[in-house]
Amino acid sequence: MDAITALHSRVSHPRLAEPAPTGVHREAIFQAALRAPDHAAMRGWRFYCVEGSARAKLGKKMLAAALRRDPDMPDAARSKRLKSPLRAPLLVIATVLVREHPKVPEIEQWLSAGAAVNNMLLAAHALGYGAMWRTGALSFDRSFMTDIGLEQNQHIVGFIYLGSAPAARKQPPVHHSSDYFLNWT
Repeated sequence: MDAITALHSRVSHPRLAEPAPTGVHREAIFQAALRAPDHAAMRGWRFYCVEGSARAKLGKKMLAAALRRDPDMPDAARSKRLKSPLRAPLLVIATVLVREHPKVPEIEQWLSAGAAVNNMLLAAHALGYGAMWRTGALSFDRSFMTDIGLEQNQHIVGFIYLGSAPAARKQPPVHHSSDYFLNWT
């Protein structure tokens, strides 16, 4: 798929099936992330691949963190949290390792990591896979970040779910550029 078609047709898929990208396709997706704009070449992105039984282990850590915030969480919500990493065969935890830099403020480091994630989503779509970028309360929960081994200056940008999209793919919504691009005078 050419780049413009990928840009114009990508949509998020909340539930994905096997197979996940492997081999050459996985490396192409990862390389796309590494081409994101990155002021001063800080390379502050870190990505953690979670697949197989590690997804269930992550689900337990997610549930434990959610229960710290809400010990009275209903059983249905507990089950949903526990199973959330199972929505796709491959989950990538995208993070940013924020460092002091005289010319690169923290926000630029976050934006670079976000651009890296977007590149992954587009590459996955161009290769025929589905993807979903999720955040939520756990993305901002320092105790959860510590539980999964992140450094104190490392933050979650999102959970990227990758796999095969359903046969009946969602159609991208129609947007009109004139609603968003205005002439400034």
